[in-house]
Amino acid sequence: MSGSVEKTLFLKADLHKIVHKKEVKLRDALELEIAGKAMYEQISNLLLMDFSKYDKDIEVFSILDVVKLIHENFPGLTVESIGEQDFILEYVPIQNHVKVPEILRLIFICVLTFFGAAFTIMAFNNDISILGVFERFYMQNIGEKKPTVSELEICYSIGIALGITVFFNHFGHKKITPDPTPIQVEMRKYEKDRSNTFIENKERKGHCRNVD
Repeated sequence: MSGSVEKTLFLKADLHKIVHKKEVKLRDALELEIAGKAMYEQISNLLLMDFSKYDKDIEVFSILDVVKLIHENFPGLTVESIGEQDFILEYVPIQNHVKVPEILRLIFICVLTFFGAAFTIMAFNNDISILGVFERFYMQNIGEKKPTVSELEICYSIGIALGITVFFNHFGHKKITPDPTPIQVEMRKYEKDRSNTFIENKERKGHCRNVD
């Protein structure tokens, strides 16, 4: 019984894996589990991809090609995959310092987001004629003409800020609750859709990466 367990390797591949070394070994790309430390070390050190030989930083792999690579080196080994059938490897070099173009791009995005959000709120307020609503509300409850700036505008502005903070579940570096924020949820959906689209495009072209 123990002999059969030692000859069974379990693989788990994530849909999208980011690596920071150009020479990617199996241990860098997948999760491996097998009884026996020596066997694990030999299998996990098999070379899967060398990005230095190709003019690209992202590649699609089939788990079947990984199994083929393992069987070429360990013919009697049983391999079971419990993860993705196709997965993406993306090489991202480690940056020791922040580059000036990235800082400028971040500033541009922040400014664009700020004014875009402000314009959206103003356009919404104008669309529902919020000033007219405030004037009628003020006249009905106070019996006087509303001044240029009243308690209604102040409370409304504070309410918008608090509402945005609560909705996005984030204030600075702090999260209000441990739940993922709406932005995090949407980003994960985007990343998953992007990876699936990349894999489908590769499959249509008929050249998922074969392990050398």
